[in-house]
Amino acid sequence: MKPEPESLRRLGWGAVLVSIGLVLNGCSSGDNEPTAPTTPVDQGITPTAGCSDGVLQHGALFRVCFPAQWNGDLVLYAHGYVAPKEPLSLPNDSFEGQSISSTVTGLGYGYGTTSYRANGLVAPDGVDDLLELADTIDSRYRPDPARTVVVGFSEGGLAGILAVEQHPDRFAGALTGCGPVGDFGAQLDYIGNFRVVFDYFFPGLIAGSAVDIPQSVQDQWETVYVPAIVVAFALRPDEARQLMAVTGAPTAGSDLRSLAETAVGVLWYKVFGTADAQARLGGQPFDNSATVYAGSSNDNDLNAGVQRFTRDPATLTSIERFQTSGALRVPVVNLHTTGDPIIPFSQSTLYQSKLAAAATSSFFTQTDVELYGHCSFQRDELLSAFHSLEGKLAPASSVVALSR
Repeated sequence: MKPEPESLRRLGWGAVLVSIGLVLNGCSSGDNEPTAPTTPVDQGITPTAGCSDGVLQHGALFRVCFPAQWNGDLVLYAHGYVAPKEPLSLPNDSFEGQSISSTVTGLGYGYGTTSYRANGLVAPDGVDDLLELADTIDSRYRPDPARTVVVGFSEGGLAGILAVEQHPDRFAGALTGCGPVGDFGAQLDYIGNFRVVFDYFFPGLIAGSAVDIPQSVQDQWETVYVPAIVVAFALRPDEARQLMAVTGAPTAGSDLRSLAETAVGVLWYKVFGTADAQARLGGQPFDNSATVYAGSSNDNDLNAGVQRFTRDPATLTSIERFQTSGALRVPVVNLHTTGDPIIPFSQSTLYQSKLAAAATSSFFTQTDVELYGHCSFQRDELLSAFHSLEGKLAPASSVVALSR
């Protein structure tokens, strides 16, 4: 059930004022015995099998699905990064041909997801949208979910951990994966460093810079720039390999096609996310003014020739909204591929350091997946991780007590 303030809100202020009046006036039953307190009636409809869509108060689209036999618990799915200029849409994520929603309801859980209120760099807003979705489900259906857990990957993984850190009274746990959960500033620098080192080895290949992306680059990314990167790697393989050595970006293999796959993947986020990140963070957040690069055939020339940038100080405060604390009170199971080229595996390692400092490591289970790729999990790996989370969740009665 919802916390007491929410229950009072649903009863309406009229009922609240009447209750207050009865108490103040000392009203009782005819035999002068105190009147037993009334339990608020859980409002809403009984869910039936199927899905329904809608729009949340702050503009996010949402979908809610129930199985024929609901076990009383709810899974909220937090999706990953979407390019800022894409239209809002509900996530259609799947693993091995089966949608997340059908997988969740097939396990007996209710399912909810949201587009978030905007695309781009929106993890903190995504947390608010998850709360708004949980409130909407509570108000529309009865009974309220006994326990609500978050499942999220990539940016959704960050939103998931932020949600359970900040609202352990609302979320009983989380299954997360491949998110920038250790140090968000380090994630921004990883993408920025890849671009400036790329520009050093392949000058002029991509117009603009690490902090200034012309619209023409976005418009022609697939048709002009991706082919140009592939050709450049084929013509200058030594520079391509030095790029990977300096940045530490994982690749699927040592062949040039694998190197190009990593480069295109990392640079996509720089091309399509830079302007949005600067707008949302209130300035330019990338800083390599004191970075010492190593791993090339001539590190002195590299450090002397690479473009240097200094972050706008205001962004340090803005970035804090995206930073996890490690202060867990509910269980989290986290997966990360060791060869993730987009969000490095080191992000999970950094988060475990936060947990150790906060003395909350007992709430966290890390699963290393020995594969290349960003969130390239197999369905059985995800199900195994989810069942692991199930075994760590507190009983529903304990969750209700915590929420009061």
